[in-house]
Amino acid sequence: MRDLAFIAFLLAFFAMGFKRPFLLVLVYVYIDIVSPQRLTYLLLNSVPISLIAVALAVGGWILADDKRDTRVGGRQVLIVLLMLYCWVTTIGADFPVEAKEKWDWVWKTLIFAAFLPLTLRTRLRIEALLLFMILSASSIIIVGGIKTIASGGGGYGQLNLMVDNNSGLYEGSTISAVAIAIIPLIFWFMVHGTIFKPDWRVKGFCLALVFACLLIPVGTSTRTGLVCIGLLAVLSVRAVKRKALYLAAVAALGLAAIPFLPSAFTDRMNTIKTYDADESASTRLAVWKWTIEYAKTHPFGGGFEAYRGNRIRYDLKSTGAAAAPGPRVETDKARAFHSAYFEMLGEQGYLGLALWLAINFIGVFRMEILRRRYADPASEFAWAGPLAAALQSGQIIYLFGAAFVGIAFQPFVYMLIGAQIGLDTYLTRKRSEQTFRPMRRALPSR
Repeated sequence: MRDLAFIAFLLAFFAMGFKRPFLLVLVYVYIDIVSPQRLTYLLLNSVPISLIAVALAVGGWILADDKRDTRVGGRQVLIVLLMLYCWVTTIGADFPVEAKEKWDWVWKTLIFAAFLPLTLRTRLRIEALLLFMILSASSIIIVGGIKTIASGGGGYGQLNLMVDNNSGLYEGSTISAVAIAIIPLIFWFMVHGTIFKPDWRVKGFCLALVFACLLIPVGTSTRTGLVCIGLLAVLSVRAVKRKALYLAAVAALGLAAIPFLPSAFTDRMNTIKTYDADESASTRLAVWKWTIEYAKTHPFGGGFEAYRGNRIRYDLKSTGAAAAPGPRVETDKARAFHSAYFEMLGEQGYLGLALWLAINFIGVFRMEILRRRYADPASEFAWAGPLAAALQSGQIIYLFGAAFVGIAFQPFVYMLIGAQIGLDTYLTRKRSEQTFRPMRRALPSR
């Protein structure tokens, strides 16, 4: 019965897209984030709905969309270059079979990110994209928030987010980073949203969703989520007038929440102080050291899944009353990078890492320019400055969280980057339209 409901919803969505082609872009966004084929038992599992959606989205844009004011941003070129570079490293990958499996979804992520800004010609489209991203992610986040309140989450890797599959946005650390990253965008919709008028109902839903986002790191017991919450609190300082009062209130709320946190969460957070006694943290440090040495002999990377070739040794500090004196030496192999930065370095080498960093940090820089340029609350584009700030905060949170999670090619983040590029090119076009340009040079007076 649930399969039939999903099919009916998708068919109706696709049908509307044939009348309004941009809706096909939103169909793909929904499918890529929620993965309804993973939520069904039989019918959608055998149909490549993601490939169908992206083909229809691109085809609809080519055939029916207005392309007179289309602009291509520099970061779109960098994304295409990164995709081509990844294709080359996949051909010569250390583990060609496993690399091909990752390449099969990475190239679609990158090509859609490069294509997405071409469709974002209006404010309505930019807002619709971000709204669909938030609502699609919220279908996972709300479930996680409810289960956290009901059962406390159960510890790392134990919170079932609709599917028993620890990958994509359904992976604990990934959804924790994304949930915190979208909070600034949720607050933007509370003030500047136009698709849903920000009345008391919308604001109530947004506040409840923010609360659910904050519960995700608790339910998943992820240290990444905790540090992302801390960074969000710091980034939010620039948006408040009474900064000292704000910081005091945040500290008071944090202390007041401690007694209500489940023991599984607090026990895992305590391992931040004793990382040398935690196997997860110790293996990450060992893998990062291995990756640095690997890159010295493989400057162009080893292709996707290159981590499978690692062999690591690390010291693990013994704890407890009966612990043996001194650290014990442990060995392991094929441990994942657990960091987007080392993921890029190990898989794509120095050039791939440089391209990835450029794509991300140019975004932070460009959003800062837009934030300051459209800071006037009385201007026609008063909504643009706060949106740029929200997109920038979301990306900074992602970049910080990515230091501890291998999410260099997370599709949700590339959609966020696509929204940044779309906003940038849209405002650039509007700015050029408002700039007076004489049709011909005036003749000198006699």
